[in-house]
Amino acid sequence: MTTAPVRDRESYHHGNLREVLIEGGLSATRLGGPAALSIRDATRRAGVSPNAAYRHFRSRDDLLVAVIDRIQTLMATEMETTPDDVDAVDALRAVGLGYIRFALAEPGWFGVAFTTVGSGDATPLPAPLARLVAALDGLVSAGVLSADDRAGAEWPCWSAVHGFTFLALHGPLRHSTTEDLLTAARRTVDIAIDGLLFAHRSTDTTGEPQHA
Repeated sequence: MTTAPVRDRESYHHGNLREVLIEGGLSATRLGGPAALSIRDATRRAGVSPNAAYRHFRSRDDLLVAVIDRIQTLMATEMETTPDDVDAVDALRAVGLGYIRFALAEPGWFGVAFTTVGSGDATPLPAPLARLVAALDGLVSAGVLSADDRAGAEWPCWSAVHGFTFLALHGPLRHSTTEDLLTAARRTVDIAIDGLLFAHRSTDTTGEPQHA
């Protein structure tokens, strides 16, 4: 992502400082993670005094929440790069692979994306999770998955791609080539989808599991 150039001081009077501070936060956390974010550093990058930031963010945590929200939005955008006419299964596959591709391309931001801020109280559904939920709902709308088999499926699906990403960034896969990682990522996503669809295929029209 290319951040916008810092505006001149006069532009801050027209409400642009908030965006500039978020851009500064994105720059700081891209390499340094959440620990690299501070109000003082963000205002230094913007060329204003720290007091100016408090007109837009009450604290460092407020700024961090805004940066997290922006990163999650960027991730969700990467997860919906398929054409509108793609079938529901391919759309779900693109969601999983997009999640992993974003993490591999932006490991610093990925480390920030799901940071717990403050008390960790309930917040709106994270954009990447909302994208996954929409793709799973699309399977039901397409008649590929029953509503019963859909229920709660976001958690095993998310666990599969998130767990793979952790292994790729911090575990035994971290020394693998990008090509090998993407191959393994496709296999991980396909197995998760196959498992989900197998549960549906194993249920007969009465809703009772079929047995061999």
